[in-house]
Amino acid sequence: MTADSHRPRPVILGQNQYGKAENRVVRITRDGDTHHIKDLNVSIALSGDMDDVHYSGSNAHVLPTDTTKNTVYAFAKEHGIESAEQFGIHLARHFVTSQEPIRTARIRIEEYAWERIATSDANSQFIGADEVKHSFVRKGQETRTTQITFDGEKWQVISGLKDLVVMNSTSSEFWGYVKDKYTTLKEAYDRILATEVSAKWRYNWTSDDARMPNWEKSYEQTRKHMLQAFAETYSLSLQQTLYQMGSRIINSRSEVDEIRFSLPNKHHFLVDLEPFGLKNDTDDGAVYFAADRPYGLIEATVLRDGIEPQIPVDMTNL
Repeated sequence: MTADSHRPRPVILGQNQYGKAENRVVRITRDGDTHHIKDLNVSIALSGDMDDVHYSGSNAHVLPTDTTKNTVYAFAKEHGIESAEQFGIHLARHFVTSQEPIRTARIRIEEYAWERIATSDANSQFIGADEVKHSFVRKGQETRTTQITFDGEKWQVISGLKDLVVMNSTSSEFWGYVKDKYTTLKEAYDRILATEVSAKWRYNWTSDDARMPNWEKSYEQTRKHMLQAFAETYSLSLQQTLYQMGSRIINSRSEVDEIRFSLPNKHHFLVDLEPFGLKNDTDDGAVYFAADRPYGLIEATVLRDGIEPQIPVDMTNL
C-alpha cells in the first residue's frame, strides 16, 4: 500500500439548487360584480454560480429565498395569473435575466380549481342580488400541475395533472396472463377498471421565437382526450388503456410531443356473499370490495415518433 492511498480523496460540489417551496398564492380578479379565482402552490428552485456559498458560506451570489417568495406575490398582482404556465414563465424569465449568478430557474406549480356555486332564485332575491358571482366551491376532481425550466435560452414546459380518479364499471377484461405455482388470481372477462391518473406531458415549445401554445385551451383539450380515450377503450389490460390515452393526446394535440402516465390499478374485488345465502354477481348488479393496497402500478411514456424522451421515468418528485 502506497502513501498516496492514505491521502483523502478530493471532494467536489455536485448539482445544487435553492429557493422557496410551496408559496400559496390566491389571486382574485374583480370584473365588476363578477370575480375570478386563480389558486396556486408555487415552488422555486434556482441554480448557477453558487459554489462559494457552499464552500465558504459567502452569500454574495445568493438571492434570499424570502425575496423569491415576495416576487411570487408581487408578480401575481403586477402581471396577474393568466395560466399556471404563463405565470411560471414570467417568474423563470425574471430570475434568470435579473440575477447574473442564476443560470437556471425551475418553477413548479400546482393549481387548485374552483367553480361557482349555483344559488337558488329565492336565495338570490333574499340577499338583494339578481345573481351571485362571487361564491365558489373548490373542485375535487384533480390537481393541475406544471413545471417551467429556463436556462436563459431554452424553455422546457412539462404540464400535467394528478389525483384524477376514473372508473369503467364494465368493458374491461384481464386474462391470458402468465401463471406459475404462486398464481391465484382468477381470469376476469368482465371487471371494474379504475385508476387514479397522474400524467405529465411535455410541450414542444422551447423558444421565445416560436408561437406559444394557448395553455388554458391545451390543458382542457388534453384532459378531454385523456378521459375520452379511457371511456372509449374496451380494455384487455390497463397498459392497453394507458397507450390509447397517450396516443389519443399525441395524435390530437400537435403542441404535445411526450406524455408519461403513472396509473395505480384501483382493484375492486367481488365480495363473497354465499355465507349469507346471496348470489352476488347478477344481472341487476354486484357488490365489490374496493381494495386500498397493495395495488398494481402501471407506468409508461408515449412519444411522438422521432422524439427523444425527456420526462423523468420516476415522477415521484416531479
